[in-house]
Amino acid sequence: MDIRKAFLIFAGSVFVGLGVIGMFLPLVPTTVFLLLAAYCYSRSSERFHTWLLNNRWCGAYIKNYRDGRGMTARSKASTILILWASIGVSIWFVSGKFWVTLMLLAIAIGVTIHLLWLKTYHPEEESQELSSAADETA
Repeated sequence: MDIRKAFLIFAGSVFVGLGVIGMFLPLVPTTVFLLLAAYCYSRSSERFHTWLLNNRWCGAYIKNYRDGRGMTARSKASTILILWASIGVSIWFVSGKFWVTLMLLAIAIGVTIHLLWLKTYHPEEESQELSSAADETA
């Protein structure tokens, strides 16, 4: 195995860990970390990638995003909060470099706009639709 694949598998595993933590801690994003893990695994290990997509806890987050269902409101809010907190800390540490501050703000604004434009997924509505469809066919 080459170094690049080993690094991507390691990074993917770290992102899976962070994503799982995000399932339980309200301010830690889940979907973003799992998408990063899926990307790393897709570039390094088909076995890990398949495992992640079919995992009963993690797979739904990735599939909802990939299928165009979007992200839950909780995931969006926590992701935006973490994004702005980390950008704020970064700006604090590089204060004095005006162009870096502008670049970080532009990135934060761009990612925030992207996240807000994503469809908001409401799993409870989908389960209600499925149960009413099942009632109609019965």
